Amino acid sequence: MSSETKKDEAERLIDPIAALPSYEQTESRIAVLGHPIHAMSVAFPVALTFCTFGADVFYWWTGDVFWARAALWAVGSGFLFGMLAGFSGTAELLMVPGIRARSPAWTHFVIAVTLLALLGANWGYRLSGYETAVLPYGLLLSALSVAVVAFTGWHGGKLVFDYRLGTSTGS
Repeated sequence: MSSETKKDEAERLIDPIAALPSYEQTESRIAVLGHPIHAMSVAFPVALTFCTFGADVFYWWTGDVFWARAALWAVGSGFLFGMLAGFSGTAELLMVPGIRARSPAWTHFVIAVTLLALLGANWGYRLSGYETAVLPYGLLLSALSVAVVAFTGWHGGKLVFDYRLGTSTGS
């Protein structure tokens, strides 16, 4: 294919979403001194989800009630911090036109809401008896949560590092 043909084809294949005037407006609006709150707050639910799974595995392995109690606190804290991260992420999604226009941002949103539902269910399940809740369903919910948090975290990182969404410079 000649360079002229490639140029003609490139001119015909224009992404209508990328042509929107607000497409390049991806700068964070929910920030403290230029630091996006969503990016700062997601580390807590991610880490606490892994801690919940780890505590469940240690409880299964040792039978020590400490680990069942630690898992209860980890999943509860993970859920609450996840809600904070979710509120700030949702505000970014709805308030920033360049983020809202990109479908991968919506995919990340749906996966993250799924994670919050899993963490909330896992926490709620443990509230009536954290020791008996670990095996088998608490452990299974924790393992599923780890898979979902890894997927949404990878996807969210891709949005930041590849698309520069929610950063202070935006471009």
